[in-house]
Amino acid sequence: MKKGYDDEAEFDRREDLPLLPSFGAQRPPGLQYMMGGCGIAGTIDVNGGKIPGSTITSMLTTMRERENGLGAGYSAYGLFPKEYKDHYCMQFFFDDEDARIAAEEYLKDRGEIVREGSVPTKRVRSMRPPFPGVWRYFFDPQPRSKMFVMRDQTPDECIVDIVLGINGTIPGAMCVSSGKDMAVFKGNGYSYEIAEYYDLERYQASMWLSHSRFPTNSPGWWAGAHPISLLDWSVCHNGEITSYGVNRKLVEMNGYRLSLLTDTEVVTYLWDLLVRRHNLPPQVAAFALAPQYYSQIERMDERSRKLAEQIRMTYKEAFLNGPFSILVGRSRPDISMIAMADRKKLRPLLFGRSMDGSRYYAVSEESAVRVVEEQAITWVGNPGSPMIAQVGKGLMRKGTEAPFEGVFR
Repeated sequence: MKKGYDDEAEFDRREDLPLLPSFGAQRPPGLQYMMGGCGIAGTIDVNGGKIPGSTITSMLTTMRERENGLGAGYSAYGLFPKEYKDHYCMQFFFDDEDARIAAEEYLKDRGEIVREGSVPTKRVRSMRPPFPGVWRYFFDPQPRSKMFVMRDQTPDECIVDIVLGINGTIPGAMCVSSGKDMAVFKGNGYSYEIAEYYDLERYQASMWLSHSRFPTNSPGWWAGAHPISLLDWSVCHNGEITSYGVNRKLVEMNGYRLSLLTDTEVVTYLWDLLVRRHNLPPQVAAFALAPQYYSQIERMDERSRKLAEQIRMTYKEAFLNGPFSILVGRSRPDISMIAMADRKKLRPLLFGRSMDGSRYYAVSEESAVRVVEEQAITWVGNPGSPMIAQVGKGLMRKGTEAPFEGVFR
């Protein structure tokens, strides 16, 4: 019997376990480079034109080395016809019929279901089960409905309570998007598999965001794939938020409940808290998430310096520490794409514009732009500085401006 085992039977059981490869000073064979993390890609038509789903699929899948099959997803904005664009589109994953019935009753007690139905999917031979059911409800909340008498709420706050309530209390049910005129299509698989699973070629939208996952600290599962969404926000994230504990406490103190086992969830709720609830301009919210160093703040003009110091003190728990690049979408007041990297730019992020100025891009790698727009103009932004493009207004920020440019009037 080998030393360290209590009896022969225990040693025999250990011998049955599979032997994993072990490497010392020698580099593992076949290893040529280390992965740079997840892949993100986004595009927006600032004239409101429609972009086919095949475009975003080509952009994301060309960065194939940035994923390992444990999750990918797409969010589409400007997606629905006029009769549905003003209703909240609540899209769910359901593990079984009991979960669907429970979630549906939860919705009926809190508003009106305008239309419902399953989201069309296709069989993909390379994807492994289990597959949740994907269901969509167009929904109008009624905060004062018969079983939901609470404080006066806006429709948005009612939707937030519903999403967090279902995700936290109904087993086998998860709301994956809940905004107006937008939807999220995601799952556990490679980017090309998820695109085929949802048949994205059938869709056209004014803006697409996408993400291919290479998870490090969280599991690969359907609801945990990016984009992570709440209301009309959706967030794709490449990196690791080392300040997750502090950030989580801030959003929880403000009424958010986390259920998705990923640091990207807290980033999504921070954008909702800072911009929708606290009315910060997006570039100010971006500064709160990735503030400049005090040595840089000291060199600002007086107005900017005072604002920067106030933001750093007021929102110190919102500061995202660690390497990241994030892609953020919203549909109100207008469809907008926001893209930014951390204040040291430890994760790659590149911006692009079509030759005619109608489309803008934000990607992890330049190849994701060139594959669909070979002659595009590309550039990189400053660390922590957001690029913002908006339907109807064009490029609002290039990502190279001073932090508060355009804030003061």
